[in-house]
Amino acid sequence: MHPLVRRLAVLAFLFSSALSFVPAAEAWGCKGHQTVALIAERHLTTEARELVQKLLTENPIDPGLRRNCGNPVLDLFADSSTWADDVSSEAKNGSWHYINIPRGASRGVLEQFCGPGGCVVQAVAYQLAILKDRNADPRKRADALRYLAHFVGDLHMPLHATTNSDQGGNCVPVRYLRRRPHENNNSFAPNLHASWDVAILERDMEGGDPLEYADFLEHSFASEIPKWQAAGIHVEDWTWQSHDLAEKFAYGQLAPKVPVETPAPVHSCSDAGNIGQRMMQLHLYAGPAYQDSAAPVIRKQIESAGVRLAMILNDVAKSSPPEN
Repeated sequence: MHPLVRRLAVLAFLFSSALSFVPAAEAWGCKGHQTVALIAERHLTTEARELVQKLLTENPIDPGLRRNCGNPVLDLFADSSTWADDVSSEAKNGSWHYINIPRGASRGVLEQFCGPGGCVVQAVAYQLAILKDRNADPRKRADALRYLAHFVGDLHMPLHATTNSDQGGNCVPVRYLRRRPHENNNSFAPNLHASWDVAILERDMEGGDPLEYADFLEHSFASEIPKWQAAGIHVEDWTWQSHDLAEKFAYGQLAPKVPVETPAPVHSCSDAGNIGQRMMQLHLYAGPAYQDSAAPVIRKQIESAGVRLAMILNDVAKSSPPEN
């Protein structure tokens, strides 16, 4: 068996057996993922845009599927960007959305940090191989496109590329501005992960919709876009960048300081020596200064995710023969 074929077969087996206990992972929330897709569309080549439109139009999302983000948005690609969260529970592939790189880990091969159900880096490679295969079932290629639109956004969310034996910050209660944390059935809100997923981002949007936010980000980072494009496609580098940002900003800007935990398997916030309660006792505060330090990081990650998603899709369209 060819090494690449063998590798994909192993990944397929891992993903089909993904563990059901992994926590929900909805990086950036609805508006954030839709913004990533809208930015990506602006940087697609004609060939890539035609490929995206053809796959999504001819292989639509099941109209009976319950959509977590409500009714479909007007933009087909932006609507597709949130589909991976809609099917995550049924597909039992929650681990595809993140990678648990422990705080303080030395930079190395990312697969060592992937669990038995796979991780976002493996998922990107696996879905990309399906999308590139012009002989694959068109429905599977359309789903692969939807997965990629989502997972590229996920791996740019810093807390989807790190953990402190705390489920990527889900088990870290924080007082976010005036909201004080509370516990419900061993879950905590607000928590560090959710603050970065939705709260900080949507506060920065100031009530705007994803299209308006995409306009703002495109203008804000116009001078940096050519540098990202010139750097090329390097998924591992992007993932380590997210990990470093989590350490410097998500954890690093909290008060008081969050200690680095010994890596441990965590399936609920009662694991790792009752990590949730121990973090609650720290009385962590993410106030206005924290919002002001985190928001620029989130803006850059959303914009770069959109640009890089377009780079991947442009490469797919360029490296494949035209369809009839």
